[in-house]
Amino acid sequence: MPQLNKLRTALPGGPGGDTAPPSSARLRTALTVFFALDGFLFAGWVVRIPAIKQQTGASASTLGLALLGVSAGAVITMMLTGRLCRRYGSHAVTVACGALLPLSIALPAQTHSALSLGLVLLVFGAAYGGMNVAMNSAAVDLVSELRRPVMPSFHAAFSLGGMVGAGLGGLVAGGLSASTHLFLLATVGLLVTAVAGPALLRHRPVRTATAARTPQQQQREPRQRLDPRARRIVLLFGVIALCTAYGEGALADWGALHLEQDLGAHPGLAAAGYALFALTMTIGRLTGTLLLERLGQTRTLVLGGAVAAAGMLLGALAPTAWLALAGFAVTGLGLANIFPVAVGRAGELAGPSGVAAASTLGYGGMLLGPPAIGFLADWFSLPVALTTVALLAAAAAALGYGARNATHA
Repeated sequence: MPQLNKLRTALPGGPGGDTAPPSSARLRTALTVFFALDGFLFAGWVVRIPAIKQQTGASASTLGLALLGVSAGAVITMMLTGRLCRRYGSHAVTVACGALLPLSIALPAQTHSALSLGLVLLVFGAAYGGMNVAMNSAAVDLVSELRRPVMPSFHAAFSLGGMVGAGLGGLVAGGLSASTHLFLLATVGLLVTAVAGPALLRHRPVRTATAARTPQQQQREPRQRLDPRARRIVLLFGVIALCTAYGEGALADWGALHLEQDLGAHPGLAAAGYALFALTMTIGRLTGTLLLERLGQTRTLVLGGAVAAAGMLLGALAPTAWLALAGFAVTGLGLANIFPVAVGRAGELAGPSGVAAASTLGYGGMLLGPPAIGFLADWFSLPVALTTVALLAAAAAALGYGARNATHA
């Protein structure tokens, strides 16, 4: 069984219980705020997708094609964000994307066709993809600086932000138009960025985790990055992250529509579906460290994938909205820690380059899942399409078990 959280011993300063200096604590708080804001804005958008679908008159397949704009914009930006972070710093890029994302979220409600929706979602996807890569890069640097494996706490903040955003969206769905709601979200996002951004801009980040390694380890790093076996292992964990993030993206964009369209749920109850999913995912990530200490990484991956697969089968095929909600909740618990563990293992094996590769694959799964669900829903049905989430969760469990002895050569 791979050892848990080797960052605790790989970095100087002993065990992971060191107290962070005040500046690092402020940076961690500010970065946590940006993760939460990202989840909050994303959830605020997804709970209004049924209203946007009706406004544009899009079918399931054309809506899925329009949602591909998010994927395309994000993938293009993800390929460039690494270079931008190296040139301008991950903190500056995070703040810039933290301003662009709220501005772009107000655009979908101004569209009246699937084509125009897809075009504005290119901008939204570019901001979303850039912010996620930049935030994760900053978080990797901060993990090195704090000498503690705190990455799950940032992902918990994203889930908590998603829960709050979806919950508020459900409350206002019946009383506010999509245009007004998304405009208010844009205003909140800009205000939060203005308040939290200076803390990131003032703090000079550790450029890479290799800065905390010995000279001998740093000399070996280029050889490790070119190691073909290490690349294959990083790719494996990236695929695990993709399989689970696919489910998160699919539930975010299609969960509410499934509850409302297929099970006849009230719009407020339908919006609560993603909120419940985000709540259980947050709970799972907040308790993730304890779970990893008790079970280890491999068992956490396998158990999480199996639980998520069972939960999503219930969520997709249940005959009532309440049973589907229960399935969404179980799915959130199962998926909670798979993505952070997969990204962490990739970083453990190949350093920051491994974290970047696995994160990009993972977020690619989150963004490519929704359009795939849209096409499958037109070919078969939305409930059948959602069962692919269970299939990929089971695949993640199998891959996690297969990677149980993966070590860096």
